[in-house]
Amino acid sequence: MLYKNAGVDINRLNLIKKGIGKQVERTLPRDSLFGLFGGIYPMGDKYIVSSTDSVGTKILIACATGIHHTVGMDIVNHCVNDILTTGALPLFFMDYIGFSDVTNTVLQDIVKGLVKACKKEKMALIGGETAQLKRFYPKGVYDLVGFIVGIVNKDNYINPQKISPGDILLGLKSSGLHTNGYTLARKVLFKEYSLSSYVPELKCTLADELLKVHKSYRRELEPRLKHINGLAHITGGGFYDNIKRILPQGTSVVIKKRTWDVPPIFKLIQIIGKVPEEEMYRVFNMGIGMVVIINPEKLKYFKPLNPLIIGEVVEGNFGVRIE
Repeated sequence: MLYKNAGVDINRLNLIKKGIGKQVERTLPRDSLFGLFGGIYPMGDKYIVSSTDSVGTKILIACATGIHHTVGMDIVNHCVNDILTTGALPLFFMDYIGFSDVTNTVLQDIVKGLVKACKKEKMALIGGETAQLKRFYPKGVYDLVGFIVGIVNKDNYINPQKISPGDILLGLKSSGLHTNGYTLARKVLFKEYSLSSYVPELKCTLADELLKVHKSYRRELEPRLKHINGLAHITGGGFYDNIKRILPQGTSVVIKKRTWDVPPIFKLIQIIGKVPEEEMYRVFNMGIGMVVIINPEKLKYFKPLNPLIIGEVVEGNFGVRIE
C-alpha cells in the first residue's frame, strides 16, 4: 500500500507548494527566505522565524480515545522543532481550534496540553482562535493548528549553505510516529487491531503507541547549535523531502539504514500494509526525528546525546539515497 492509496498524494502536494511558492516570493522583502522549515524575516541584526502546522489525522486517535491533552503538546513541539532548524528559539505561540460540536472539557484538555508544552519550551501562549463552525466538522471532531514565532541573531543563524561533502549526519531518535503518516498508519493498522488492542511487539496498546507525544529537540540541541551546519526535522515527506530541502547545490546525502534499529511500530505498518521500503522512508521518520549535519570534528560536542551516525554528505545532485 502507498500513502496515495490511503488518500494522501505527496507528489501532488509538492507540486502545489511549488506553485504557491512562486506567488509568495513576490511578497518577500530582501533577505527573507521561504521554503525551509520556517519562514525567515530580517529585523536589524536578527531574523524573526515563524512556522505553522497542524496535528493532522492524529486528532482522530485523540477523539476515539477521549485523550486530548497530548495533541496540544504535539503541535507545540512540532513547531518548536521546525524553527529550531534555523537556530531560532521560540518567543510565542498561537493556536487555532476549529470544531462543530465538542464539549468544554475537550477544549480545556487541548489547551492544558498547549500550556504544558509552552511552559516547558519557555515561550508564551499569547493567543489563538476558537472557531465553532456548525456542520463543517463531524460532531466530536476538531482541528488543531499551531503558529510559532522565534528569533535568532543573524550571526547564529544555521545557514545550510555551510553543508559540504565530508559532513556527517547524526540521527536523534523519535518517540514514535510523531505527527506524520497517520492516514496511512490508521488504514493499515486498523485491519489487524483496535485502539484498545495490546500489541506484544509494542509492549503497549495501539492507542498508547499512536498517542506518544512528538518529541522536542530544543533542550538537547540549544547548547550545540553553533556547531551545526544543517538540521532537518523528519516530518511529512520523510527522509527524502526533508533533508533534500536544506542541501546546497552540488551536495547530496547517503544514509545507511542499518545504523539504527527501526522501532516496531514502523515494522508493523510495513508488514501489514505491504508498504514498499522506499515509501516507508518517504512517509515516516522510521525512528529518527531530527537529522543533524555537522563537520566530523564537531562530533565530540554531541557525544552526550548518544547520537547515531547515520550517513554522510557527498558530492552530487541526486538528493537523498538510502542504502
